Amino acid sequence: MQHKVWFITGSSRGLGREFATTALERGDKVAATARTIDSFDGLAEKYGDAVLPLAMDVTDKAAVATAVEAAVAHFGRIDVVVNNAGYAQVGAVEELSEQELRDQMEANVFGAIWVIQAVLPHLREQGSGHIVQLSSAAGLIAMPLGGAYHASKWALEGLNEALAAEVAGFGIKVTIVEPGGFATRQGKNPDPLDNGHMATPHPAYVPLRAKLAEAVKGQPAGDPAASAQAMLKLVDLERPPLRVLWGLGFYPMLQKAYADRLQNWADWQELSLEAQGELTVPE
Repeated sequence: MQHKVWFITGSSRGLGREFATTALERGDKVAATARTIDSFDGLAEKYGDAVLPLAMDVTDKAAVATAVEAAVAHFGRIDVVVNNAGYAQVGAVEELSEQELRDQMEANVFGAIWVIQAVLPHLREQGSGHIVQLSSAAGLIAMPLGGAYHASKWALEGLNEALAAEVAGFGIKVTIVEPGGFATRQGKNPDPLDNGHMATPHPAYVPLRAKLAEAVKGQPAGDPAASAQAMLKLVDLERPPLRVLWGLGFYPMLQKAYADRLQNWADWQELSLEAQGELTVPE
């Protein structure tokens, strides 16, 4: 098997770091990006020219283009693109500031778009490549206090589904990975909802926040190292799936959510047909 060249965003820690080190361990090459490259010193010492640390903020379109060109110049090609960078803004919709909303979309949505637009000319010229978008189970269902994060992940779901259809004819694959919870945070805050990106709480939502914090406690978290091994299997597939759920914790919840949606649409067919202008409901 030919060793792959990866371009991974948000690879200084968490899942991105696991993806990078696991790929390097099997002999692949990695362009590892993060806002600062200080945390990559150990990787460079261990893997030498097989790893290319790149300082890049995904919200800076010009910096993304420069990093992609540097990776192609260094390795000659890119085979796997992992759009991993992002974060979760926490807060009720009423609590969110305009800046918090804009920052969430800039990092999670526009950052992914800038990477995709920068790599596509190279992948089309190669006639191959695999774009892996880290979405979330939060891109499929929504829960209180996650409105901004859900909005960004639902946007990525639609964006990448359209992208997959657009680039299939060029030999480019697209997979949307939807992780549940993974044990990636170090030194967790006693408040399980406080990830460092929390809107200023409004008193009206204190009871809801307390209820959700209690529900979050004790939820099983996936193993990032196991996730990285699964990522290797995914990118080696000849025909990878468009979507794959990372971990099984949310699967029963998703089954119910989709069944409820179908039933809801069925229950309201009469009103739907009225909106269309139909006079009778078909048998």
